[in-house]
Amino acid sequence: MRITKFGHACVRVETESGTLLFDPGMFVTPEVFDGVDAVLITHEHPDHYLPDLLTSTDAPVFTIDAVAAKINDEAPEVRERTTIVTPGQGFEAAGVQVTAVGELHAVIHPEMPRFFNSGYLVDADGTSVFHPGDALTAPEGVTPGVLLAPSSAPWARSSELIDFVRSVGAARNLAIHDRIYSDVGAAIFDQQMNGLIGEGQAWSRLADGADL
Repeated sequence: MRITKFGHACVRVETESGTLLFDPGMFVTPEVFDGVDAVLITHEHPDHYLPDLLTSTDAPVFTIDAVAAKINDEAPEVRERTTIVTPGQGFEAAGVQVTAVGELHAVIHPEMPRFFNSGYLVDADGTSVFHPGDALTAPEGVTPGVLLAPSSAPWARSSELIDFVRSVGAARNLAIHDRIYSDVGAAIFDQQMNGLIGEGQAWSRLADGADL
């Protein structure tokens, strides 16, 4: 398995069966779709979903109903290759086994409505990878081999993000959702994470385009 980190929350996972791309949003360019067999979108926010980008690929799209409705309005040429998934559903994307995890975005503020969000647990090549989107909802009964872990967000404190990594328990944890902090802020967070995660857990932060 090969995992490539792109801008912010966009990650490509290459497996023996197929290549998946998660959350191509406003921080990436169409080149991220090269060699991609399926696209998975966690929720509708522009740092995770951008309709113009989806028109630059012919790959099938898997996402939740709220995003599919936006695709119908904003990129109707994509709707015929869009599949709606529901919480807890297992499905196959480009020959890869995936499970939808969770239903709601993390709370931004109590006075704001909750957005819908689905994380995705990928099971391939003898390991599993979990992309939670903008939620701190862990997959039930499974400890993924790799957690794509939000490392900064306007909806979370650093303590919540550290506790999420600890609770999921993945041996390898890759920082994503990383456009909020400056380089200095990211370094401070990495120091906290490395000092507080559980025994046997490793924390990594990659430059855009680098592989895990």
